[in-house]
Amino acid sequence: MIGSSVVVRTRSWIVLCLGLLTVGAPAAYAADCPGHPDALGTSRTLVVDPREHPRIGTMQYRETLPLKDHEVVLTFDDGPLPKYSNQVLKMLDDECIKATFFIIGQQAKANPEGVRKLVAAGHTVGTHSMSHPLTFDRMPVEKYEPEINGGIEWTSAAMTDPSKLAPFFRIPGLMRAEGVENYLISRGIQVWSADFPADDWRHVSSDRVYQLAIQRLEAKGKGILLLHDIQARTVAALPKIIRDLKARGYRIVHVVPATPDRPATPTTPVEWLLHPPTETTPIARWPAVPNFVFTETRTLPAPALADLNAQTEHQPLLPRRTKGQTDIASTLPVPGHDLFSIPEGSVEVLLSTTLSRRAATRMAMAAETPRAGKDKAAKGKAVKPHAARTARAAPVAPKHAAQAKPRPTRVATSVKKRA
Repeated sequence: MIGSSVVVRTRSWIVLCLGLLTVGAPAAYAADCPGHPDALGTSRTLVVDPREHPRIGTMQYRETLPLKDHEVVLTFDDGPLPKYSNQVLKMLDDECIKATFFIIGQQAKANPEGVRKLVAAGHTVGTHSMSHPLTFDRMPVEKYEPEINGGIEWTSAAMTDPSKLAPFFRIPGLMRAEGVENYLISRGIQVWSADFPADDWRHVSSDRVYQLAIQRLEAKGKGILLLHDIQARTVAALPKIIRDLKARGYRIVHVVPATPDRPATPTTPVEWLLHPPTETTPIARWPAVPNFVFTETRTLPAPALADLNAQTEHQPLLPRRTKGQTDIASTLPVPGHDLFSIPEGSVEVLLSTTLSRRAATRMAMAAETPRAGKDKAAKGKAVKPHAARTARAAPVAPKHAAQAKPRPTRVATSVKKRA
């Protein structure tokens, strides 16, 4: 019994490890693509409820699809156009990639077979208006409603099973408007933007389309890629985009709408953010101050004059805007008697009268006399060396004086001779 249980446990661990390795390996995605062992494949299917998250795509909205790192959703607009759409469809089929297509009503009306091909290949089909006007951001309601409804009607009419039409809508040119979005949301239609484009609608080369797609994907790490299946440059760039997605370890996610028989994939609100905040990521802005709702809005009564600790004759002198309860007597302690007591015989008492000021002066002089005597004695000791130097220099003075005497004599003699 013990040996058999050990064998069973060992086998279960081996099966579990092999299962984990199979899920993590890119070859598992290609296993569902017969004849193409090196295909990119589709890693998983994401089921979304348009009513829970009505706006997606960080190019314009806060939320996007709840993708994991290195997961990509491919989307194509403006088709189907047989010349190029069929080539795009063939490339995706060879790689077993499932994408989302946003159809123009006029294109579905002119090429219903192209719509049926997309549905038969298992791709998700949404709508992109009737005639692709680039004025949705300023259209009145009487114009954008026929555009939205016309695209839905002709696309669903091209399908063998109209229930295959997904309630997904992308506004032409991403020219969003609040009225248009509210109308779509009221009908249970999810508004799709994108996380990054490849600029394949511009007059650029296919190499530039490939470079922009990979560079912008690398910058964000995951997201919704916006392409167009009616452009020759897109057809030329798509093989290189798929090749780099495989080389860089990206995985394709297929998005489908929820139905009563197919519930939405369980997610959390944070997963619908492109880069959810973490404890290690600082918030770049202060949180908004909430608007509080008070249960009672009545104001308190203002203080009256009777509330003030002031005499009646002084009340008009009080400033009206600064009246308050100023009961100083009840807040400050009564000063003690020791605060005003002065010792007898102190200088402060003697200085209070004229005679006392004289006595205080004599007391101050008497206090300074011993200090002055000490200073004088110290000064006398310091003067003696100076007196000695003066005595030694005294005999020099008569010599100078004797030399100065003949000058007035000679002057006097000359004066007598002139006289």
